[in-house]
Amino acid sequence: MLNIKIMCVGKIKENSLKELLNEYEKRISKYAKLEIIELDDEKIPQNASSAIEEQVKAIESQRILERLKKYPGANVILLDLKGRQYSSEEFAQKLDNMQTYGASTIIFVIGGSLGMSKELLDYSNDKVCFSKMTFPHQLIRLFLLEQIFRAFKILNNETYHK
Repeated sequence: MLNIKIMCVGKIKENSLKELLNEYEKRISKYAKLEIIELDDEKIPQNASSAIEEQVKAIESQRILERLKKYPGANVILLDLKGRQYSSEEFAQKLDNMQTYGASTIIFVIGGSLGMSKELLDYSNDKVCFSKMTFPHQLIRLFLLEQIFRAFKILNNETYHK
């Protein structure tokens, strides 16, 4: 069974969003082993200078890199505005190809609100962009879970609303 990890900076605080996330986690568990790894986010001071923002981004990225190194050989995919955009069918095919020809573990990374360091961007195997629009990280986590679930439905020729 495929191992999927979603590594994210920050925790979900809203109960209604937690319920939705839990529902998708439950649905995905039929197809893959899923683990959500939440890492602490750094507090960003009001009116922070660009130097302070870069420091925050570097600290959060370093936390991610340290955790990623515990999974050697994993396929690391960053959610990044400069990544490739996929249709749901293309995303499903990408998951299928990784499952068939790649590592048994796929790690999707959702960075902090300021983005990711160059070191982290260079560490990844691939980058995916869900939209050129900016969304809160909590919603992106929900979008990612929904698309992973949809991908498994597509790959198993199971009906799912389009």
